[in-house]
Amino acid sequence: MTHAILYPFDAPPAEAGAIEVAPGILWLRLPLPFALDHVNCYALTDDDGWTLFDTGIASKRGRAIWAALLAGPLRGKPVRRLFVTHHHPDHIGLAGWFQEQGVELIIPRTAWLYARMLTLDNHALPPPEQQLFYRRAGMDVALLATKAAERPFNFCDVVAPLPLGFTRTGEGDVITAGGRRWWVRLGQGHAPDHATLWSLDDGLILGGDQFLPTISPNIGVYPTEPDADPLTEWLTAQRRFLPLAQDDHLVLPGHKLPFTGLPFRLGQMIDSHEDGLNRLHAHLTNPRTAVQCFPVLFRREIGPADYGLALAEAVANLNCLLQRGVVSRWLGKDGAWLWQSLPEG
Repeated sequence: MTHAILYPFDAPPAEAGAIEVAPGILWLRLPLPFALDHVNCYALTDDDGWTLFDTGIASKRGRAIWAALLAGPLRGKPVRRLFVTHHHPDHIGLAGWFQEQGVELIIPRTAWLYARMLTLDNHALPPPEQQLFYRRAGMDVALLATKAAERPFNFCDVVAPLPLGFTRTGEGDVITAGGRRWWVRLGQGHAPDHATLWSLDDGLILGGDQFLPTISPNIGVYPTEPDADPLTEWLTAQRRFLPLAQDDHLVLPGHKLPFTGLPFRLGQMIDSHEDGLNRLHAHLTNPRTAVQCFPVLFRREIGPADYGLALAEAVANLNCLLQRGVVSRWLGKDGAWLWQSLPEG
């Protein structure tokens, strides 16, 4: 195994542009209005048309860029199919828009159900379960009051309505696109049943957010499932992928640049999360709330733009330690969970 991550392409495609990363596969990039300001999409060509891989969020700018792509790099063939890796808005946001144009949606069942469920919510104020989740995590009282009076993030703001009907894919399926057969392997942790595609005909992997260079995907717990343990699921999935990964696999990720060196990167990410869990366990010698764990987990200042993701990830780390049986928790007088390491032995 090599001990390096290499980047065959030193720059991303321009807006509404494309880079051919392998025969018959174009790399596209859509902007995002978040701290992580882009998502990678891919277009795979066959005789009958294009198969797209993820979409970006639903926005006027996103639709305009896709229109330019369809008139530019993708001109001459229709889009026939859209493969979506997982239910997060930056990947599924325009799936419904494409479906309205007659494009077949291929997606894991869990991802479709999550996305369609979330598009049905449109809250003017945070629901009680969300406020309780914040309180249990130890959010500052003043911030909690501010959140209670603000319109929360709504999935439907950035995801087009999803019509009924999709083509289900799942673990072990083989699909054909871009002149290749692709083996579907499901990841976990960042999103339930996150699809990755492994080419059976050459060394390509369409990795979505399961395999990223330089950054780790957010692994968070949310009010929908407050006692979930996605970090254990993510670590288990990454360890399961390790024997399949080869140094010369070219990974086409959901963010950042395509890269090789996947075995090293998987080990690096696993070690980083285990190190974070060890730091957190040591930090819990005294009782702490989830918010009070930010400094030891992230080792940087958490600003407003990162606060929600940081809170979700802190709870995920704590739930992981709880499932390992090395910490306990109890409700404090203010309604926040207090977490503490258990004595060894």
